[in-house]
Amino acid sequence: MTYVIEAPHPDDAARLGPLLLRAWLQTYPNAELGIDEDWIHEQRGSSATAEGIAHWREFIEEASRRPDRLFCRVVRSEADIVGFLCGRREKPLTLGPMYLLNQAQNQGLGGRLMTEFLTWAGPTRICLWVTAYNGSAVRFYQRHGFKATGERELWRGALPNLRMTREATTSIDLG
Repeated sequence: MTYVIEAPHPDDAARLGPLLLRAWLQTYPNAELGIDEDWIHEQRGSSATAEGIAHWREFIEEASRRPDRLFCRVVRSEADIVGFLCGRREKPLTLGPMYLLNQAQNQGLGGRLMTEFLTWAGPTRICLWVTAYNGSAVRFYQRHGFKATGERELWRGALPNLRMTREATTSIDLG
């Protein structure tokens, strides 16, 4: 399978909302915490509605106008979009959301997305939230220099998240 990473087009908004919902359905079910398909549809189903798609279109268009402030890349297969990574240059700079469907994982695509994001971000401090029981995501971020801060939140009363940061990097001028 061939994959291409590129900036999304406004028409991609119709795919990103449903993709986000599909990624949540693949990633977050947890019977012990009461997080099932119904809960996920309640919390994230709006991303696949006309309103959610309109929000994606606005974000994509704004990222195109302000690439210094907003970052978004999609992963395309021959058939469809299978992942994305977005970020915002705020105080602090924020990474997220980032998702790859199961069929696109473990092929180096997450690392390629992260490399593009880190290049865009530059040597600044970066923050993100990650679901605490998503061990593969936590390990992925750790491999890319992120560390847990100890800060936690219970998103919408059920989903346990932890804060991770990647401190500002410094470059050494050897010249």
